[in-house]
Amino acid sequence: MAHIYLVFAFANDEERAQQARHKLESWKQAFRLDKKLLYKIERTAAEPAAGPDGELAKAEKATKGKSKGKTSKAAATAEEPASSTEDVRLLVRLGFSGHEKLSEERWVQRIPSEELFRDASPQIVKPGEPEFAVTEKRFEDLD
Repeated sequence: MAHIYLVFAFANDEERAQQARHKLESWKQAFRLDKKLLYKIERTAAEPAAGPDGELAKAEKATKGKSKGKTSKAAATAEEPASSTEDVRLLVRLGFSGHEKLSEERWVQRIPSEELFRDASPQIVKPGEPEFAVTEKRFEDLD
């Protein structure tokens, strides 16, 4: 089964990326796309820091990813500067079987045309393109 990757760069807009993730999750449930539509969020530091500051940023990033509960408003405002220095990308993998080509094409057209995704400079990466292997490895390396 060949995969198609859709890459959306949300820059520093974490809230918009989360809204897009929620939209994908609702489609996944509504249209029963459990294994056919997978997504992962990639966060990269906009300015890589060196030395002890870089280690501190990694520790903050690790603790932020583990806390999934609701935070207070004060804690949310304290985290705001840290998240504004990270670039957020949403990687979506579509994996339809050979006889579902029409469904696959419809989703490839539909997702980037939605308002949430349109502003995130969508990039479609299909098998055979030069950046396909790199995108596939990036997707697999994310947890």
